[in-house]
Amino acid sequence: MDDQFANLPPARLQDLLHQMMLIRAFEEAAEQLYLQGMIHGTMHLSIGQEGAAVGACAALRPTDYILSTHRGHGHCIAKGARVDQMMAEFFGKETGYCRGRGGSMHIADVSTGNLGANGIVAGGVPMVAGVGLSIQMQRQDRVALVFFGDGAANEGAFHESLNMAAIWSLPVVYFCENNQYAMSMAIARASKIERLSDRACAYGIPGVTVDGNDPLAVYRATREAVERARSGGGPTLIEARTYRWKGHSKSDKQRYRTKEEVKQWQERDPIARLAQQMIEASILTEGDLATLQARVEQEIIDAIEFAKVSPEPDPATILEGVYA
Repeated sequence: MDDQFANLPPARLQDLLHQMMLIRAFEEAAEQLYLQGMIHGTMHLSIGQEGAAVGACAALRPTDYILSTHRGHGHCIAKGARVDQMMAEFFGKETGYCRGRGGSMHIADVSTGNLGANGIVAGGVPMVAGVGLSIQMQRQDRVALVFFGDGAANEGAFHESLNMAAIWSLPVVYFCENNQYAMSMAIARASKIERLSDRACAYGIPGVTVDGNDPLAVYRATREAVERARSGGGPTLIEARTYRWKGHSKSDKQRYRTKEEVKQWQERDPIARLAQQMIEASILTEGDLATLQARVEQEIIDAIEFAKVSPEPDPATILEGVYA
């Protein structure tokens, strides 16, 4: 394939499209189950941001690490997690990735290199420096990528982590999903600079801003950053400009933005965008797309059924995994 598709073969492109569709369908189903009272706690959806998660994780090896956020369902799936075990975790079942202890905000899947989501804003950002240092000291052929939002870029931990990673040339990638709002604060009101990636120059590292709704653009930028980190060149700051279609959480009334703004971003749907590109290039047919959609729908049906019939955790195990 030519560079329009980042030199990825048709089968790989279809896999990326499948992952984005699966993330969207999983979150839409999770939202409905939450509203029906079958899932408890809170929930932060990343619907509309699928291109950023899938494009970034596509540039990583299975042995590479990610650290995620409270809005991390897409990261988890893009890194290789099974949706049935994720759904079981949402239901608080023993078969979930964290045995029902983590729920929506704290899923981890170490088997695929996902070191976990974090309910603390910028919580994973200082942690990635520690992971990178561990990789470096053990001389492993690995890279660690941390996802965080535009709000986290204003936390002190962000600056401390970038500074340390830059000084020690750690094999890490800082990936900012700029979805335009930190809870309800527009990025234009929270930062004087137009591009958050411009902050990279303060630490002597590369910074790049990409269209986060273009998974192939995200893949190219992340691939370059990962190659640099893996070869000993140190960290890169990537800013992927995207948008969350839903509120910050399920309690968000979204009074800080207009319906027109949301509609404008929905017209830049990363899933529809890649599908249309592939159809126009004769890589995908409308029939293939329908088959893919049916496959995704069945995967979600199976995941929900798995979660429903899975056992509840034994109360006697409540202190397992808790350390002092």
